Amino acid sequence: MTGGRPAAAAGLNADRSNDREIMRKAVLRLTDRLPDLADRLTAEILSGDGAHRDEEFTRDVWEMCHTGLGHGFETILEPGRGRADLEWAQRLGRRRAHQGQPLDQLLRSYRLAGKVFWEAVVEVVDRHDPESVATLIRQATRTWDTIDQQSGAAAASYHSTELALARRSEERVHAIVDALLDGQGADGGLLSTATSVLGLPATGRYAVVMLGAESGFGDGVERRPGDTAGMRFIWRLRTDAQVALVALGTAELDDLVAAVRPYARSHAGVSPVVDSLAELGTARWFAELALRTCRGPGNQIARLDRRLPDALVLSQPRLSGRLGHVALGGLTDVDPAFREVLLTTLGTWLECDGSAARAADRLFCHRNTVLNRLRKIEQLTGRTLTRPGDLVELALALSALRLHGSGPEHGGGPPARGGVGRPVR
Repeated sequence: MTGGRPAAAAGLNADRSNDREIMRKAVLRLTDRLPDLADRLTAEILSGDGAHRDEEFTRDVWEMCHTGLGHGFETILEPGRGRADLEWAQRLGRRRAHQGQPLDQLLRSYRLAGKVFWEAVVEVVDRHDPESVATLIRQATRTWDTIDQQSGAAAASYHSTELALARRSEERVHAIVDALLDGQGADGGLLSTATSVLGLPATGRYAVVMLGAESGFGDGVERRPGDTAGMRFIWRLRTDAQVALVALGTAELDDLVAAVRPYARSHAGVSPVVDSLAELGTARWFAELALRTCRGPGNQIARLDRRLPDALVLSQPRLSGRLGHVALGGLTDVDPAFREVLLTTLGTWLECDGSAARAADRLFCHRNTVLNRLRKIEQLTGRTLTRPGDLVELALALSALRLHGSGPEHGGGPPARGGVGRPVR
């Protein structure tokens, strides 16, 4: 029994060696027919539904078939030289991914290559060594294992290349959106690239949404609104905010606010509608100003056009400080606690559209108390609340105090370098 095992193993090795020699002789005879086999395989591949038939693609497929079959022959004839067939499969996978060809077509070509190769081997063995045809059955499994290895290498290379291309494409989209939001839309080359890569028209209805970084979006799988109600969102994460370029289509700003509200955990700013990609830099700045007008708890979604006085104050911080000093300068020497009472009363009265009765209800005091405090403010500031110009100054000065902390004790200073009316970066 034990003596028979080495003999059986030796016999099995001899059979395998004989099988390999039969296959090797068959491939040697097929070498001169390699161009014909490439023709046959090319025809098989192009016979599939939806296959491209232009001359350039046909030539490319033929070269692929000729090279691939050639590497397969080399692997059988010179097994000690490594797996050039697998290296070729990896290159082919990368190439087809760059060309945008479906992976299914690539895998189908390998199945057809195995079929054409195997039929040719059986044909040549049957012609020159017919008694060895039966032994080819043992080589069939090995042949298809080799095809599986080659197609697996091609598929893995295809997937990795496809992922790299997707990342590169995503990075390109992000770079273009960032450039547009940074105000580089006047560059004609950028606009041309943007319309091509983003698939958006140069002219159209656009807006920008900005959400403060301290808030983020609600928890859950979808943490920010996606395309909805005909609107397309392209989001970018910045150090101080999340920003979205929004292609509105026919939607209105009310629709945009409604789409953002369920996701917002804190404040957001919304720009006015602009009419082109070139204006997105301005829209981003408007959205930032709108966001900066939000103060206190909650999740306000501020539209710039509804907060223009506050936005004006924010865009000119030093001038606003000067306005606070001039308009409210008479309150400088007032006891801080009483000054706070006066300013709160003025702010509440303004919020109540000049109604002393409604302001009193909010402040839990008598209407006459509100009127007395307002008269005190008029005395200290030298302004009259019934005079439109004075009222505008006091309202803006109060906004400056709320938004900048610029009180009557701050006199402001020279304009900041970096552009009038723009946030200093």
